Amino acid sequence: MFKKYLIVFFWSMVPLFELRGAIPIAHGIKAATPGFNLLLAYIIIAIGNMIPMPFIFFFARRILEWGKDKPIIGGFFNFCLTKGEKGGMKLQEKAGGGLYWALLLFVGIPVPGTGAWTGTLAASILDMDFKKSVMAVIGGIALAGTIMGIISFVTASAIMGVAG
Repeated sequence: MFKKYLIVFFWSMVPLFELRGAIPIAHGIKAATPGFNLLLAYIIIAIGNMIPMPFIFFFARRILEWGKDKPIIGGFFNFCLTKGEKGGMKLQEKAGGGLYWALLLFVGIPVPGTGAWTGTLAASILDMDFKKSVMAVIGGIALAGTIMGIISFVTASAIMGVAG
């Protein structure tokens, strides 16, 4: 059972996949594994999604800027840097004075490319306050988790209803 919680924990830390992918996996595991605690899985997923945040905030920008002109890795590093800059500019344009609320919504609305990784990178690129950014991203993770939980539950229930 521990291995199954570890699986969703590690999936929640993968960039672009994050919580949005780990929650449906947890629902799939729950359907196949009696005794799998979905609430515990959600907590583990949220923690896994938060762990990379300080590393991204303090180091990702520097590493991406260092590697953007290097052979082999330069293209990927440029892609990540551009993604973070675009996310940051989008936040600033739309937010006005509510930049941290915009960050929370940016992370919390579960569409591709708007998770905790991109939101934290955008906060770093915009030189936002670390503590306020972390609180906004955590709020976004909670919002995205709730939305994905509802979507996954409804989808799993529909599949079980059709299959059953």
